[in-house]
Amino acid sequence: MVSIQIVPPPAGAEAAALSRIVTGALTDPAVTRLIVVPAANEVRPDVALSQVVGVLMRHERLDAEIAYVPSTATRATKIYGLPHGDAAMMLAENGVAQELPLIRDDAATVLVGRARHLGADGAKLHGETYVDSERLFDGDVRGVVIEPTPELPGVRARLDRRLPGGWLTGRAAQTGGTNLIVEREGVRTERVVKRSTFYRHHLNWKLVRP
Repeated sequence: MVSIQIVPPPAGAEAAALSRIVTGALTDPAVTRLIVVPAANEVRPDVALSQVVGVLMRHERLDAEIAYVPSTATRATKIYGLPHGDAAMMLAENGVAQELPLIRDDAATVLVGRARHLGADGAKLHGETYVDSERLFDGDVRGVVIEPTPELPGVRARLDRRLPGGWLTGRAAQTGGTNLIVEREGVRTERVVKRSTFYRHHLNWKLVRP
């Protein structure tokens, strides 16, 4: 096994720059593992991980293993049971990759931590959400939280609220609404859309886990 460290460009950099870095690293057939190391001052390190996995998905290179070395704990490290800091680097260099469900949305963006479906301009979300064929809500709510799961069927969703629990799990979580905006890994897109779906990709990804 040959691994190579990938340090994604700062947030806001041209998307093609990361694509060139990732695909360039994989031109060497000996490289089988990419170690994603977000900058220490990166506010949303899970964005870096999701973007690297997204490049692999779009270029049909999900055979490559991914290791994640954030400097602090993140939503993705909690979901996948990963360490951070020095312990994460040790795992990245010596650990074994496991195949996991890959969750993406209809905009070809990979989800590794958390997404939310929200109402535009701070208003309540007006619409409905289904997880597979089960309805989560119909009407007006604060928002919907969506996360990947390490085990099948791969995605879960619940109402955005302070109380724990209330998750529905399935292969897909779809929201339709009149004022719907999407937040991915803490980054909000202000463009209003009529529908957004997070669902399991037909191929898995390979993540180094304890």
